[in-house]
Amino acid sequence: MPNKKEWLSDLGIFLLGGILYAVAVNLFTVPADIAPGGATGLSVLANYLFGVPVGVGIILVNLPLFILSIRQLGKVFLFKTAIATVLLSVTIDITALFIPAYQGSRLLAALYGGLLSGIGLSLVLLRGATTGGSDIAAKLLTKRFPAFGVASTIFVIDAIVILLSTLVYRDFDSGLYACLMIFTSTTLMDRLLYHAGMGKLVIIITSQGDLLAQTILHQVERGCTRLNGVGAYSGTTRQILLCVTRRNEVWRLGRLVKQIDPQAFVTVCEAGQVLGQGFSAFS
Repeated sequence: MPNKKEWLSDLGIFLLGGILYAVAVNLFTVPADIAPGGATGLSVLANYLFGVPVGVGIILVNLPLFILSIRQLGKVFLFKTAIATVLLSVTIDITALFIPAYQGSRLLAALYGGLLSGIGLSLVLLRGATTGGSDIAAKLLTKRFPAFGVASTIFVIDAIVILLSTLVYRDFDSGLYACLMIFTSTTLMDRLLYHAGMGKLVIIITSQGDLLAQTILHQVERGCTRLNGVGAYSGTTRQILLCVTRRNEVWRLGRLVKQIDPQAFVTVCEAGQVLGQGFSAFS
């Protein structure tokens, strides 16, 4: 488990990300009648129809997902995601009391809303968590139906919410602006987190290779290649794990290595382009 200093650092980043996301929702999204997919989109629609606070709606949407995923996802990941989601939800409802509504162009509202929400979500993801919603739902569905990828499942979920928003608002343009906002947000997140297809090659020299490989496989959901190595100075046999990850996954992988084998030697390298399952397809 992370120590107290790491938890405090996580909380600070989650709060900052929540504030940026809350500004995007209250300043741009809600006043412009834009439902940007996922749990937030459903909560914005509930706010429009029934007056339910957006933050409360996000918690209500996520609560059954958290309950269903207790045994499916890692405990640390799920706990951090729950904290990030609650902080984001509370921040949205508190800032809604004093943030003025943007009354300008809906096009600018979609663009700036996507920009702020993308930065806020990136901060949360960089600390090894998510804000629940379609991310959790997609992980649960792909575990049950492995043929469907996480990215494509999230796309379908967001598309359903956007289609629902056009019916609720009775405005086709609302759905188009939601698409623009999601595109802006995800493009920015891709730049901040993945550098347009770049990844990280993590080389781990350890005496706990079997346990580490299984832990990475189940908690980070990345495969490893195991090699046998011999220390030139000590003559000790050690295992070498080669693992390619996304940038936002290095943080969690490093924590797992520290917990299992504090004496491990870890090298993190840039991978200029990663092709294969879980990354970019071969051209």
